[in-house]
Amino acid sequence: MFPLDFPLGILGSAAQAGEWVLDPFCGRGTTNFAARLLGLPTIGVDSSPVAVALSQAKLVSPSVEEIMDAARRALDERAEPEDVPCGEFWELAYHQSVLKDLCRLREALLADCRSPARIALRAIILGALHGPQSRSYPSYFSNQAPRTYAPKPAYSVRFWRENSLLPRKVDVLEVIRIRAERYYGEALPSVPGQILSGDSRNPGIIARIRQLFDGQVRGFSWVITSPPYFGMKTYVPDQWVRNWFLGGPPVVDYSVDGQMSHTNPEKFCDELHETWKNVGALCTPGATMAIRFGCINSRKIDPLEIMERSLAETGWAVHRVVAAGSPKRGKRQADHFLRAAPGPPLEIDVYAMWEEDRRRNPVGWI
Repeated sequence: MFPLDFPLGILGSAAQAGEWVLDPFCGRGTTNFAARLLGLPTIGVDSSPVAVALSQAKLVSPSVEEIMDAARRALDERAEPEDVPCGEFWELAYHQSVLKDLCRLREALLADCRSPARIALRAIILGALHGPQSRSYPSYFSNQAPRTYAPKPAYSVRFWRENSLLPRKVDVLEVIRIRAERYYGEALPSVPGQILSGDSRNPGIIARIRQLFDGQVRGFSWVITSPPYFGMKTYVPDQWVRNWFLGGPPVVDYSVDGQMSHTNPEKFCDELHETWKNVGALCTPGATMAIRFGCINSRKIDPLEIMERSLAETGWAVHRVVAAGSPKRGKRQADHFLRAAPGPPLEIDVYAMWEEDRRRNPVGWI
């Protein structure tokens, strides 16, 4: 995981106009957004529906008026929602009228989310589904909650009851409007690009991207990414409310389908190894890959060893490793729910160059 400054700094200092940028673990689309800000074409890949939805919104350019019109039309399409989740969590997480409106929007967007305005609207709602309550204007739809992840139902209910916290009746359209103005109020460069729902470990992703290029693009010159850290397998359950909005179940989903294996470091390295080979097959000779990687407190592994083993005999030659420091924790909303965890371990930035095609394909066309 990395802030926007990481890909911006790399691309801004060395990328040339027209060079394509890839992130095979695009997450929230930080690399793709950095590429867009610099006018560079870009593709991102992720297996998480939440990640894909958030990343797609970073490549569209609807106006605030178009987003608001899309929201009103979506509500008009569903006067009454067909499916409203029930139970203590949902009763305390959202005011009854707010939950009803969210369900109406959910069903309309599940039926049709093809236009740029609807893609942006979907991401705006995902971002506002849960977070801290403001004393001024509301920024989120929910009762008091963390912003970055959805707490589990039993704990949430207990916390809300113990602190006598009730959900507010917020104006759903007003929350959307405020966020639309924040994220889409200024024009950004339009660039060729796409976010793909897929698994970068699977060779099929090579064929999909080649089909998109249709022989018109030499390949990727830049790969900037941050794969899941070994042992970090809670993304799906941590995002269960956002996953529900995208069509998932209204309960915590503990499945691991589509995720990296965290059984042991060897299996994890093998899967990363396949990803790096697939990525290389899409790159131009001399392409640069920057990887930010670290470890979590519960799994004490050597990040550099994992990277070196996974990159060995893939065609990628490591030429620089830099200590990236510790992830900035800041004052998180989670502190209202959980005790602060021990400080995170150090992260590293690994820089590698694609050399395999220098021997096999000096022209570099894919």
